[in-house]
Parts: sequence; structure tokens; C-alpha cells
Amino acid sequence: MRLIFLCFLLLFGSQASAQDCLEQVPCELGDRSYHIKLPDDWDGVSPMPLMLHFHGWARQGTLIVKHARISGATRRVGVMLVAPNGVNGTWSFRSKDSRDIDFARRVIEDVKGRYPVDENQMFVSGYSFGSAMAWRYACAEGGSFRALLAVSGTFWNQQEDCETGPLEVRHVHGLRDTVMDYPYGPDGDKTYPVALWRRHNGCADPHATPVEWSVTARDVFSRYVWADCASGKPVVLDIHARGHFIPRGWIRRQLDELLGLPAG
Repeated sequence: MRLIFLCFLLLFGSQASAQDCLEQVPCELGDRSYHIKLPDDWDGVSPMPLMLHFHGWARQGTLIVKHARISGATRRVGVMLVAPNGVNGTWSFRSKDSRDIDFARRVIEDVKGRYPVDENQMFVSGYSFGSAMAWRYACAEGGSFRALLAVSGTFWNQQEDCETGPLEVRHVHGLRDTVMDYPYGPDGDKTYPVALWRRHNGCADPHATPVEWSVTARDVFSRYVWADCASGKPVVLDIHARGHFIPRGWIRRQLDELLGLPAG
């Protein structure tokens, strides 16, 4: 009886520890913090796919875990959303020795101590400045992640080299973006926003032919796919004609495809 009671205390204690920081209540990690949003149908036991998402400038993880186009996607497809908080609402993404690389590593390890994680289904994502930070983290820790889902933010210097990887890349950007301007390449090359990843993954066919797809009548994309890559990891670029925002349904569609689910 005493053994059963002790087991109950251990189980209850571990669950309480995991549940003490969800959604708007941050998980403290030294002098930094992050937020978690669990999927709707998690059974409390099974390892979950994980998406680490870096927020945009002047935002925090509190917005991400209630954002309809981010957490609204992850919670419906069985993915745990993890949203770190940047220092003063921003990220140090311009340098390879960014302080936020180590912070993000510690966030992932802390999450694994709280919840079971499917390490074969981990994704890194971000929007705007957070997208550039997701690029930076993917360059440093790409081998740990299944894919990068980047929205409206990239490296201005596409000639950088990544230390690790490769990983599958999915990037979306608007031609009329005036916040993180669309980075046209030489001679107006529209495929330049993913030049780094195409080189890093050893992708052939520099002149991929776009295919149009849509979520709504307004959310229409031209998709470029480089599937013939030496790494075996494809690179995907979605272009739309609008500005700086997270397109409706884009994150959900990428997760559906990556997880082999019917399009939601």
C-alpha cells in the first residue's frame, strides 16, 4: 500500500510540475521564459510532435499560444507549440554566436523534461524577426529538426554557411512586403529568398517552375519546389502578391503535409 501511495505521489507530482506553466503562464528558465500550448487531443501519454516558434518583433509568446494562425493550426494536428520570449521583444539573429541559440537549446531540453516529445517530428518556425531567428537556429541546430517553417523573414546575406543540417525548408514571403523586404536576387530572381538553403542542401534545377495553390480566394501562392537535392531534403518557397503577415492557413497546410494528414 505504501509503495502504491509513493507511486501516486510521484505521478501526481510530475504531472503538476509539467502543468504549472501552460499557455499564458510562462515556464521560467533562469532569467528567461517560454510558453507552451498543448494539442487538443493529446492523451497525456504519447510523445507529441513539437513546433518551436519565434515571435515577431515587439511581441511575446503569450500572443503566439493564442494566435489563430499559429496555435490554431498546431492544436488541431496534434503538435505541441513552444513559444520562447525574446529579450525586449526581439531576437539576436544577425550573428552566428547569438545568445538566443543557446537559450532555444535550453528551452527544448526543458520541454523534454516536462512532456514526452516525438524527436523525429520537431519543427522550427517563426514570423518576421522571429522567422530570421528561426533561420539562425536552423543553421545551428538543423540536424535536430524535421523542417523549418519560415514566414516573412529571412537572412539578408544568402551567402552564409550553416553549421549543421540539412533539414527540409518551407518559406513563405510576400512580394509587397515592406517590413522584411522581399529579397530579390540578381536580375530580379524571385527564388533568391531560399538561395542559402538550396546551396546548403545541394539542390539541382536552379529554375524551378512554380505551381499555383490557394487556401482562400485571397490567399493564393506560387510554389517553387526543389526536390532533387543531394541531402534528400527538399526546399519549398511559397510566394504571394501581398505584404507582411502570416497567411491564413499556411502553417496548417505545411504541418498537414509534413505529418501526412489530409489538408485541413
